[in-house]
Amino acid sequence: MDKQLEKYKSKIFINNMLESAIRIGLLIILIGWTYGIIKPFVIPVLWGAIIAVALMPLTLKLEGVMKGRRGLSATVLALIGIAILVVPLVIVMGSIFDGIVSLTEFLQNESVKLPGPTPRVGEIPLIGGKLHSTWSLFATNMEQALVRYGEEIKAGVSAFAGALGSGLVTVVMFIISLLIAAGFMAHSEAMAKAVKQVSVRVVGKHGEEWAGLIAATIRSVLLGVVGVAFIQSILIGAAMFVFQIPAAGLITFAVFILAIAQLPALLIVLPVIVYVFSYMDTTPATIFTVWVLLAGLSDNLLKPMLMGRGVEIPMPVILIGAIGGMISAGIIGLFIGAVILAIWYELFMTWMKMPQQSDEPLSGPSQEKSSKD
Repeated sequence: MDKQLEKYKSKIFINNMLESAIRIGLLIILIGWTYGIIKPFVIPVLWGAIIAVALMPLTLKLEGVMKGRRGLSATVLALIGIAILVVPLVIVMGSIFDGIVSLTEFLQNESVKLPGPTPRVGEIPLIGGKLHSTWSLFATNMEQALVRYGEEIKAGVSAFAGALGSGLVTVVMFIISLLIAAGFMAHSEAMAKAVKQVSVRVVGKHGEEWAGLIAATIRSVLLGVVGVAFIQSILIGAAMFVFQIPAAGLITFAVFILAIAQLPALLIVLPVIVYVFSYMDTTPATIFTVWVLLAGLSDNLLKPMLMGRGVEIPMPVILIGAIGGMISAGIIGLFIGAVILAIWYELFMTWMKMPQQSDEPLSGPSQEKSSKD
């Protein structure tokens, strides 16, 4: 009888295990299919949420001006953002197209030759000799120079075309994200309520606090990263336009992109300094150098001032999260990484504030009896 009961229990256990395995497998397949369906929309929706959180204070101010029309305020901000993206893109694309056409006509005209380098080019430290010889080769024998550096030129053109295509895709994605952000901002109360409910459901009583922490961290990163990048690019761009550097607008835009990516602006500034010293007099070239170097290093002063404002999380925690997130997940990782580290910091501080459990054994009836004995 006992053996039959054990066999019956074993059979029930195996049947339950198989049924659970099948259900879990089907659930994993369903989750995989669902993720495959929504995957193209994940990044635009995340960016839309980030933009909505960042622009919500401005939307509320604009709503007051427009007599409480939240939807119209959100739409106006989205259209302004799209114009800010599209107008410079059209200008830059037109400039690039004109430059390519001019370069093509220049190379096809055999009677036109490049001007030779000045002796001062060869005096530039480290790279002066190589730069002078290469420049001289292009100035004296264009065909031989193209044959000699053909592979490098092709690689550079391919890299430039790839970067240009990637930039166009990114702009389109941001336009979609701005439209999504407009929808989020127009229905901000319902979205905020849903986020708080989900947060409380997931993490308990601290969920509502963490929802506010996430919003404050996103605004802090936006101000400390994008804001600093904008200020830095304006400072460097002003020097480019004042000293009439060719392609000043394109250089300024490249500095802005590098600063957002947390790369040093000196990567672009240093070659420009070399170019300036090759044709300018010493005094204006020195003034230009000091100007752009100070502007290029200004992020070291601005980030501690702007990043971390509005949140109680230390600035190094947010900065490390932003940089680490960007390295692992691209530009959107700036915000995701900062949010994740901010939440972990809050968890750690909450754990540190919890009372420690006593290592002393608890008193009980047995201990009271032994003490009486």
